[in-house]
Amino acid sequence: MKGIVAAALKHLQRPDLLEHRAFLTGTWMARGKTLGVIDPATHEHIIDVADCSLEDADAAVDAAKTAFLEWRDRLPAERGQILRAWGKLMRDNAQDLAVIMTAEQGKPQAESRGEIFYAANFLEWFAAEGERAYGETIPSHLPGSRLSVHMQPLGVTVAITPWNFPSAMITRKAGAALAAGCTMIVKPAPETPLSALALAKLAQEAGMPPGVLQVLTGEAEPLARRLLEHTAVRAFSFTGSTEVGRILLTQSAMTIKKASLELGGHAPFILFDDADLSKAVKGCIGAKFATSGQDCLAANRIYVQRGLYSRFVDQFAKATTELTVGHGLEAGIDIGPMTRPSVAEKCRQQIAQALSSGARLVCGGQDSPLGGNFVTPTVLADVTDDMLIAREETFGPIAAILPFDDEQEVLARANATEMGLAAYVYTNDLGRAMRLTDRLEYGMVAVNTPKFTGAPIPFGGWKQSGLGREGSRHGLSEYLEAKYVCFGNLAA
Repeated sequence: MKGIVAAALKHLQRPDLLEHRAFLTGTWMARGKTLGVIDPATHEHIIDVADCSLEDADAAVDAAKTAFLEWRDRLPAERGQILRAWGKLMRDNAQDLAVIMTAEQGKPQAESRGEIFYAANFLEWFAAEGERAYGETIPSHLPGSRLSVHMQPLGVTVAITPWNFPSAMITRKAGAALAAGCTMIVKPAPETPLSALALAKLAQEAGMPPGVLQVLTGEAEPLARRLLEHTAVRAFSFTGSTEVGRILLTQSAMTIKKASLELGGHAPFILFDDADLSKAVKGCIGAKFATSGQDCLAANRIYVQRGLYSRFVDQFAKATTELTVGHGLEAGIDIGPMTRPSVAEKCRQQIAQALSSGARLVCGGQDSPLGGNFVTPTVLADVTDDMLIAREETFGPIAAILPFDDEQEVLARANATEMGLAAYVYTNDLGRAMRLTDRLEYGMVAVNTPKFTGAPIPFGGWKQSGLGREGSRHGLSEYLEAKYVCFGNLAA
């Protein structure tokens, strides 16, 4: 695997998309202090990117304030035209963007290409939705008065994005903010700045005015803290762990910012006896192992009713052993490396703790022969609710299967967590499906499918899985303020 990233990057059709400079105030800026970007599969150095200073963060806020005054006054259709052009450039350069993403993040290249098209969808969808930021007229309670509500952009906004979806989490936030008339500063994860910088280059080509979109690269904690200290930053959006979300929310409280948080998941996958077993196995493979398991939507607790339990365990384990592990730039790969060494180590700890507490190893479990950040896809059966893997999000290719007896029991067990992002239900009983979707304490519930995300849907969770929504008209409203206007003395 050594050298595979370097070879792939040499064959980019657009070598200029491999950018190492930060994109601030409409210009590309190198810095003497840098951060190295590492291939998570081989630990080889890829490139050094600018490690921006606190003064750079201040300059970015100032530039965003100035740019906002012009950007907010553009017609929504004009803003939409630039977003559509940006999305088209992403599609036109999807192969290069996918190679860059896999190089720094590790996911299989097919998944990276899929993410690029998924990410472009947000730009195109919000380009149209920005023209539908409707207000309202209120029947007046005051004689001779006319009452109305206007939706207006918040101002300067910040996006703090994760390493598992380094392109889609930018466009899902920036598409909404920019369509609403806000400006946005993107702070990408230190592990995956290259995707963010490549998108910024395409945004500039699409005609994005200086200061409307900026990318501030560098260490996450000091830059995020500095951005949230600015009173001019009126809103921020963060995708990442619940622990970090709490810290950012606390910091933002000092200046009363609007917060959109997409935090940890601990998704239950609930399979009833009456479901189609083959479809459930296929669906659970998709729900568990997409993005090599490094997905907040990943099925973390797989509850299977006892009538199907043994057959499901056998068939699911067989399908798991057929997954191919390797470098994401190689052909036919299903599972890439964990992006962070700490994620791989957590997977190993959860396996060890579960086995020592009585879980049954069905397949996997051993260290990957590829070493490093690679984790062998593993299936653990007879898991109990008190095991670590059933209490904490895994974020890797480890599947925990738990038996259950009846609907009320599994509903209580599925809801027994402070996480509430997504849940999956497989059943052919329509009444049961309706009851479960009503009573599961999750922001999103998928019935008989592992796929449910996209630009038109309100993505977000309940409880400690987050605040607000991304995507859909609700995602646009995160970047708008309601202004009530009363015209008095209109009577003749």
